[in-house]
Amino acid sequence: MNNSDLIVRALKNAGVTHGFGIPSGNVLPFIEAMRKGGIEYVLTAHEGSAAFAADVTGRMTNVPGLCIATLGPGATNLATGVGSAYLDRSPMIAITCNLNSHQLGRRIQMIIDHHALFRPITKATLAATFDNVADVIQQAITIATTEPMGPVHIDLPEDVSLANVTTAVPEQIAAPPLALAQIDEFTRSGEVLSAASRPIAIIGASAMRMKNPERIATFLEKNNIPFATTTMAKGLIDDDHSLALGCIERARRQLQRRLLQQSDLIIGIGYDTIEVEYEAWIKSVPLLAVDIETPDVADSVNLVATIVGDLDDSIARLENLAPLTSAWTEAEITTHRHEFQQALRPAGNGFKPHELIDTVREILPRDGILSFDVGAHTHQIASQWPAHSPRSFLITNGWSSMGFGLPGAIAAKIARPDLPVVCLLGDGCFQMTCGELAVAKRLNLQLPVVVIDDRWLSLIQIKQHRRNYEIYGSNVEPGDYQAPPSHYFGVPAIGVTDNAALGDALRTALATDGPTVIEAIVNADHYMETVFD
Repeated sequence: MNNSDLIVRALKNAGVTHGFGIPSGNVLPFIEAMRKGGIEYVLTAHEGSAAFAADVTGRMTNVPGLCIATLGPGATNLATGVGSAYLDRSPMIAITCNLNSHQLGRRIQMIIDHHALFRPITKATLAATFDNVADVIQQAITIATTEPMGPVHIDLPEDVSLANVTTAVPEQIAAPPLALAQIDEFTRSGEVLSAASRPIAIIGASAMRMKNPERIATFLEKNNIPFATTTMAKGLIDDDHSLALGCIERARRQLQRRLLQQSDLIIGIGYDTIEVEYEAWIKSVPLLAVDIETPDVADSVNLVATIVGDLDDSIARLENLAPLTSAWTEAEITTHRHEFQQALRPAGNGFKPHELIDTVREILPRDGILSFDVGAHTHQIASQWPAHSPRSFLITNGWSSMGFGLPGAIAAKIARPDLPVVCLLGDGCFQMTCGELAVAKRLNLQLPVVVIDDRWLSLIQIKQHRRNYEIYGSNVEPGDYQAPPSHYFGVPAIGVTDNAALGDALRTALATDGPTVIEAIVNADHYMETVFD
């Protein structure tokens, strides 16, 4: 057994089933170890996509996603998706396969300092040597799965990867549990809660990693506390819940802000400010922060109490407190939710993005998974789309990089082949990652890819308009619309211009083996009204 074999066996023992990447000569020994060791290697079109796919794999399974690249340009490409896992808190092992050990640090083709590259965007960057490989892979898995989860980088020289092992395959060491919050924190928080008559809970991304997230719904229902979510926490509680207010800080955000500022207490539950900082919307409303880490708040935020520790335990102990007397009525919550959703769907000419989103949601089964990308459509989807279950609504909102949607959808379908998956992305994002269609085709993944074709980088266009700049450099497809080609990389492509055609194409795609591209031509004028209000 060589060191690559040892790493693969340790990863497989940890639950890793797939790895994503692009090979080079230096990577080949590790790929061969994957072949022999039973971890499937998925060849992607770009290393950034490989890391995005590993990010989503980690989110879906709580097992580290695996991505692999060669040195230099392979590593720099990989770094884009590694940064996503870092800011979005996804467990990941990112391996760069390097030249032989004696060549490191020299001025040789492709060599850069990988540790300097990955140090700011990982929880740790580790150097594999002839005598430490077992320790390194054990450390990497443990660090990646310790809260807050995230990526760990391993630099693996080719001679180290090929050397015979000197130690046994390491035992898997479970990530240490989070500490429990202190009793006095609950005493103070109980006082704050009992004094509130119109509390609102905001559920954030850290809550998505709870072992028993249903405890949050039990706590909120017991106390009649309405809740909203950040973008990445959508689906943790069904958006159709009677206490649900919708997503904050996306489209029509001023409507949400006005309601939140009528509250007399905001309860942040697992609220990771990497998505949006409290001070952007909370004003002077008191804040009770219930989180796994000390909350990151500006001095302007009226932080009145904190509970820092294991979220499952903290929510369970909050549930045991005496019930609150909440003044919120069902009519208030229902009316707000209706007005918010109506405001997201203004009248206009042509086939509008909000109509497209509703059609996709109507046709995708309730348990289906949506993976989407970054742009103006992100704001609209986050506010408008009802998510019904955890890990069914996939986006990057900490890293917020274009290019996430398609590799994320591929990874989601690999992780959950039993569930329908749809990718929804803008035309700019599609141009950036369309090569990954070849991956979906090669794997024969049943995957509709719906492209919102408005011919602009619409979010940039909106910002240029708001700043009174000329509209310049944001036109994705100049000239009159042309129907899509018959296929991209062998993946059939269909152009649609209305709801009926989209519905027919999507139903067919969800029943077809392999991927399908559906290019939907829309009039995105309403983004000016809904995205930044």
